Amino acid sequence: MREWLERQIRSVYERVLRRELSGVPEHVAIIQDGNRRYARAQGAEATTGHEAGAETTEQVLDWCAELGIEELTIYAFSTENFNRPREEREHLFDLLEEKLYEFADSDRVHEDEVRVRAIGETRRLPERVQRAIEYAERRTGHYRAFTLNVAVAYGGRAELLKATREVARAVERGELDPGTVDAETVESMLYGGEVRDVDLIVRTGGDERTSNFLPWHANGNEAAAFFCTPYWPEFSKIDFLRAIRTYEARKASWRRTRARRALALVRALGDEVREARRVLDRFRDSLPEAPPEVDEVEEPAD
Repeated sequence: MREWLERQIRSVYERVLRRELSGVPEHVAIIQDGNRRYARAQGAEATTGHEAGAETTEQVLDWCAELGIEELTIYAFSTENFNRPREEREHLFDLLEEKLYEFADSDRVHEDEVRVRAIGETRRLPERVQRAIEYAERRTGHYRAFTLNVAVAYGGRAELLKATREVARAVERGELDPGTVDAETVESMLYGGEVRDVDLIVRTGGDERTSNFLPWHANGNEAAAFFCTPYWPEFSKIDFLRAIRTYEARKASWRRTRARRALALVRALGDEVREARRVLDRFRDSLPEAPPEVDEVEEPAD
């Protein structure tokens, strides 16, 4: 009876949260933390936690489709993860290989036109995982309705260093003028090429840090951040909806801040604009001809 009641309460709360949302982010990035701690809490091996986490990832894909989110990036394997015990690494590689093939052949993936791609130093991965990546990207590369980025062998600093080096090599070869290097140039040389700016970054497991994850796309875009205590296998739809609510609050706060800054600027410049007009009117006869834009200057409203 108690479990039934708890399910009913959660169901009602999910509906309440859903009604509170007026929009959703285009691109969500998730640091799936806590698989091993979840397994330890269950008295199980780390591999059990990773398998349970993979099931949560599939659920999140369903939630994204339901809410209309267009891009999801999951932090599946960081460059630091290469330091984990060999047995655990091999199990993670097996799981990645299995899921990539599974996604690539899934009817749902093709019906929903999901593009799957890997971002990271994939050449460092075992050949079997690289083959699975190539298969998934080849099978889904033409889709554009939804993009699933799998960050694997990924590190944010390494990504920025790679882009910087490629820019330097292009300049050295004479293929790029240093004066033309801009944000788009750098972005074209990041892992995976074109990736939307991240609107919301989520981390499970209780730690409140972004761990070198997507520094260009998340920090550069001032993405909203949501940190929660559940381990990744325990991450629920309610947690996901709360994260999106945080994004909406952050977006509203950002708009209010921009509006206040604009209003303060107008007020600060108001006296200067009026004084400039008085000076122009006083010496108008000394001008060879009054530029049309001078006559169009309006005093800012108080």
